[in-house]
Amino acid sequence: MKSWKRLAVFQKTPGISPYVWLMFIILPFYFIFRASTDLEIVSGIVLIILFFICYRFTLNAKGWQMYVGTSVQILISIAMTLLFSYAYFSFFLALFIGNIRNKAGFITLYTIHIVTSFIAVNLGFIMQDKFFITQTPFILINLLALILLPLGNYNRNKRGELQELLKDTNLRIAELVKLEERQRIARDLHDTLGQKLSLIGLKSDLAHKLIVKNPDRARAEMKDVQQTARTALKEVRLLVSRMRGARLEDEIPRIRQMLNAAQIEFRYQGGERLSGVTLLAENVLGMCLMEAVTNVVKHSEATCCTLSFELTATKVVMRVQDDGIGKPGSLNFEQGHGLQGMKERLEFVNGTLDISTGAGTTIEASIPLIAKHTDKEENE
Repeated sequence: MKSWKRLAVFQKTPGISPYVWLMFIILPFYFIFRASTDLEIVSGIVLIILFFICYRFTLNAKGWQMYVGTSVQILISIAMTLLFSYAYFSFFLALFIGNIRNKAGFITLYTIHIVTSFIAVNLGFIMQDKFFITQTPFILINLLALILLPLGNYNRNKRGELQELLKDTNLRIAELVKLEERQRIARDLHDTLGQKLSLIGLKSDLAHKLIVKNPDRARAEMKDVQQTARTALKEVRLLVSRMRGARLEDEIPRIRQMLNAAQIEFRYQGGERLSGVTLLAENVLGMCLMEAVTNVVKHSEATCCTLSFELTATKVVMRVQDDGIGKPGSLNFEQGHGLQGMKERLEFVNGTLDISTGAGTTIEASIPLIAKHTDKEENE
């Protein structure tokens, strides 16, 4: 069991990365033991140990402790460069500084690190140490890494933060939409059923009291109860019909909010109401629109999304176009992103789905306008 656990631990860090770091840890000792006196060797070993202690301490430190630890490491890096011609501790600092989240702190330490490293290297060349001069190609590569590595790490961390923020924002928007929908349903139920059920209860009580005293009045009250119940049933059916049908005028503000949260520009061409289009067709287009915009947010890396409608005598066409990383063959109906569901919904109303890629991706959904005879059925 112990050997299995040991093997699992080693497999967590595959590749040559652990050996590269091991080389950076051992390499400074080679430079130290080139020194001529025991005092220099001992002082160099102390500097190396102190550097790695500070490095390990600053990995989990925050605030002033992190800045103090990093400053001590910069001083040790300068001392190692001037005293022992070892200029590569700055590489450790370049990787660490790039992981600083605070913008002001990153810029400050990044600038100080580059300036001090270049000064130390120039002083090394001025001192004309032969061993230092023989390292010129490696030192130049190290200086280039000092410039590029922190910027790359910082930008990657910022992108990660933005992606997490976008994910949280989308979840928050989804929760707010659900909450708003629940509140709307509660209001509609209260307005449609609450008053009428109260009226039915009052009239039923009144009819019960009048059965013996005034039968004709009781029958009239029961007729009112019957009529009120029918009206309430009709309003409930209308409410359910509206809940089932997602109109485009309701979906467009939601996709605008979703794209704004994802920092994608939204361009809309055309009116939000499509005259002559059945509720069923509009519902299918609304669901396809939400699915298409969701794909734009999650997969396209676009900066702009354009929605347009084209209404002819025979069909209605909806186009969703983005300027993202559309690649031919990257989208298909077998592998996803909800495309198969969009295709099936459109086929239910004899519609079609076309996808084209190139300078972005264009999703075109079209529905024929031959289903107008179903309007009566939808309103029932």
